[in-house]
Amino acid sequence: MSVHREFVPNNEKYVSSFDKGHLALPPARHLTVVTCMDARIEPASQLGINLGDAHVIRNAGGSTKEALRSIVISQRLLGTREVAVFHHTGCGMLTFTNEHLRDKVKSEAPGNEVVAKAVDSIDFLPFPQLEESVKADVKFLKENPLLLEGTTVTGWTYDVTTGKIKQVV
Repeated sequence: MSVHREFVPNNEKYVSSFDKGHLALPPARHLTVVTCMDARIEPASQLGINLGDAHVIRNAGGSTKEALRSIVISQRLLGTREVAVFHHTGCGMLTFTNEHLRDKVKSEAPGNEVVAKAVDSIDFLPFPQLEESVKADVKFLKENPLLLEGTTVTGWTYDVTTGKIKQVV
């Protein structure tokens, strides 16, 4: 059975006790969390963030380069003033290079030049070292002129085997 078939009955259960319709649009804690899309990551529970407290931006690897558009919107239109960057152990972004993934996509569509051209234009933003990737993403934000002056930017790792976080920057 397709998972989407569970959405409506699951949502009906959620709605039966939903009491958060009063929450304001801007996040109450003025916080943006940038983290990975990995299914083992659940920032709200792991960090003690409640619904309405923060924006959580997720993408493969928790890349700040990919999240920049959302961070600018979060800051300029919705008042966030702090960004916490989280990468994690066991991340898939540690396991490949751009060339490897491009070759894989091309091999699955042999001779298709449209696919080849499209995949060659993408930087998948893999990284070879966890803590260095956190430092690089924090540096990218701190040096970016689009972030508001005075923004607090921190960098963290999350251990998927223990649930523990560690501040890197």
